[in-house]
Amino acid sequence: MSASTTLADLAARFWTFQCQEFPITAIAAGVATGANQLLHEAPADFERRAAWARAALAELASIDPAPLSVQDRATHRLLDHEFRSLVEMVDAGAHLRPTLYPLGPEFTLIYWANSTALATADDARRYLQRLATTAASFATVQESLSRGVAAGMAHPRLVVERAIAQIRGQMSMPVQENAFYGPLARAAGRGRAMAALAEEGRKLVETVVVPAFLAYARYLERTILPPARDSLACSDDVDGQRHYTYHIGQYTTLDLPPADIHAIGLKEVGRIKGEMLAVAGAAGFPDDLEGFRQHLQTDKQQFAASAEALREQIEILSKRIDARIPEYFGRIPRITYGINSIPVAVADKMPPAYAQPNPADGSAAGIHWITSLPGKCPRYMHLPLALHEAWPGHLMHLALIQEMDQLPDFRRFGALKYAACLEGWALYCEALGEDMGFYDTPEKRYGRLEMEMWRALRLVLDTGIHAQGWGRDQAIAYFRQNMAMPLETLTAEVDRYIGMPGQALAYQLGNLKFRELRARAEAALGEGFRIRDFHDTLMAAGAVTLPVLEMLIDDWIAGSTMAAAS
Repeated sequence: MSASTTLADLAARFWTFQCQEFPITAIAAGVATGANQLLHEAPADFERRAAWARAALAELASIDPAPLSVQDRATHRLLDHEFRSLVEMVDAGAHLRPTLYPLGPEFTLIYWANSTALATADDARRYLQRLATTAASFATVQESLSRGVAAGMAHPRLVVERAIAQIRGQMSMPVQENAFYGPLARAAGRGRAMAALAEEGRKLVETVVVPAFLAYARYLERTILPPARDSLACSDDVDGQRHYTYHIGQYTTLDLPPADIHAIGLKEVGRIKGEMLAVAGAAGFPDDLEGFRQHLQTDKQQFAASAEALREQIEILSKRIDARIPEYFGRIPRITYGINSIPVAVADKMPPAYAQPNPADGSAAGIHWITSLPGKCPRYMHLPLALHEAWPGHLMHLALIQEMDQLPDFRRFGALKYAACLEGWALYCEALGEDMGFYDTPEKRYGRLEMEMWRALRLVLDTGIHAQGWGRDQAIAYFRQNMAMPLETLTAEVDRYIGMPGQALAYQLGNLKFRELRARAEAALGEGFRIRDFHDTLMAAGAVTLPVLEMLIDDWIAGSTMAAAS
């Protein structure tokens, strides 16, 4: 058996293993699964996965990557990354202190519900069976959390309190507005059978799902909150430095110490601030960046009158962007997307916007969620947010990856694990609006720079909080020194960094890599550089680690250079 065939077999078995272990992954990929319980997050589950990964690592080591094609070499390196991550999660104790806020297990389940479409009565019945297992899913999470408490691990008090409030806020809405009733409500009008199942589901949400969520909130309040620590840094926890190193590696796919990342952040903040000063001068505020920011914060024209008006503004803008896409991309997804408002009950604790990819079976569109609080999303943020979350950012990127049937399934459907690649691309897309000519006023240009400043600040703040002892007030003050973003948004951001160590580092580190690769390609190819070809090559890579992305682009540059010379 050739090395390529052996590698393909291992990749296929890994995908089968993932679908068995993570039913939501299988469902999102359109893979048939008989699993009803969606979360399996007990210590034994993680230990079983780590044992499988250790055996797979030994098997992978026997496959020589030298004779493989460049894409197979990428697959080889990605499998190594995936297997080592499963092992290190257990070795670093990360499985015993899962994320609680803002993207805790309750968010995972809501995310699944929001992306569910019920085409048939059988789909609806299976959906109800899965809703019935909600308490069992939470029980596995609680088992790991309890094991962590017994080992002396503790979450920051602020994080636990935010998680409890968020869960109760999500369940405070009327059942008709509950995310878990949504798929049923959308299907209820399609005949008597669906209407009856929708009514059965409404009662199930009311009597099973909501109580399970509230019971989980009570568990956090009674078991996790009492030993919670006042310290914010994850490095202050048991074996905390290794824990932080694990998260940095997971989110950035780079081996960078916190001090180096902090220094990169400070350098980027200085660079972007210089560009902001130039924009402020063009707007009539020479050498007065703070004055320009105050102008933006107090200009009523920057804020939509209502959540509906804000959503409509984003919809119009997104359609204008869509019209320019073919100039910059040769491949465009078959699926579409829409714009929805984040429910008011949770909007104050959520970011201004986020993307929910379409399910791989094409049964529903992707969704660009936008805040329902206009004060969190002034007009100067609209363009970079639309470019980032929708097309050509997340929703387009992920939809294209799903269509790449030449890639192993674990690469097509496991993209969300590669944050630096996904977020780096989306942030690169914000600046692509400059190429498209959208940033045609100082206010719009400032908006793009503020969005990039936001990501550069994350490099400083995440490492400041988790490695250098920064307090929450210090982090918020540093944010306010460098951005015009509303205070409520900045505060929610800082709390997010506290709750998800390392995640905020992915964006600007990824963005810097994408920009570096474009500059390298432009320099190497000169007049032969075609932006559509470069973007299509980036898309063809799929979601990968940043080192693998660099390998693939360098191979493309070499091939393009040889073709031009022949």
